[in-house]
Amino acid sequence: MAKATQYVSRVPDEQGIIHWSEEENNVWQELIQRQLSCIKGTACDEYLEGLEKLKLPTDRIPQLEEVSRVLKESTGWVCEPVPALIGFGQFFKLLSEKKFPVATFIRSREEFDYLQEPDIFHEIFGHCPLLTNPSFANYTEAYGKMGLNASKEQRVFLARLYWFTVEFGLLDTPDGLRVYGGGIISSPSETKYALHDENVERKTLCADNILDVLRTPYRIDIMQPVYYMLNKVSDLDDIRKYEVEDIMALIEQAKSLGLFEAKFSPKASKIAS
Repeated sequence: MAKATQYVSRVPDEQGIIHWSEEENNVWQELIQRQLSCIKGTACDEYLEGLEKLKLPTDRIPQLEEVSRVLKESTGWVCEPVPALIGFGQFFKLLSEKKFPVATFIRSREEFDYLQEPDIFHEIFGHCPLLTNPSFANYTEAYGKMGLNASKEQRVFLARLYWFTVEFGLLDTPDGLRVYGGGIISSPSETKYALHDENVERKTLCADNILDVLRTPYRIDIMQPVYYMLNKVSDLDDIRKYEVEDIMALIEQAKSLGLFEAKFSPKASKIAS
């Protein structure tokens, strides 16, 4: 998980304050104003309720303590400042302790529309509103505990469960398809694609077909050809009730059966010149 990155996270001062530049605050302002218009009629009610609780500033990057204060009152979570990229071990440990890792950098204008690394906008705007929701918060904590008990190879399979729920999850609601995954919510192009593209495969996710999720390949640098849908965010409670041993048994079964055929081309490898 520890790859090279062009970004350097800002370090909070002794009071926990991060001193952002005017340009960084401007990037936040433009990102959040664009996304606030994009999520109307697309983000799920649970997310919108959390966003209202957080009351994120639109003219500057929020301080982590501002966000943590609301999360702690709602579900006991806090934001934890981390470098641009962290290892799986630290990631799972933080989640298991109800500390949501937030990389303290914001994307450059060159990567305004698409960023492979999660920046502070993705983490705060994409995920933190739902961390005020008990079902989502408890599921994320349970996922961290699963990861702590997994081997390196098992974690590769386990990552798919996070990817197709926390990052790229959809809801099939009575009012139509809605988004709850932070990777979609923080991207206007992926939002439009996930909800409306006719070539997208949208599968129902329930406690009985977690094995399918564990066997579904994905790429982080393309629009997803497959999404999994819940009916409501509280459906995550059914997945969370799985014992760690049961999840590990499903992972071993997924390893034995192998992955489904990928619905995308392999990523081209870079050839050194």
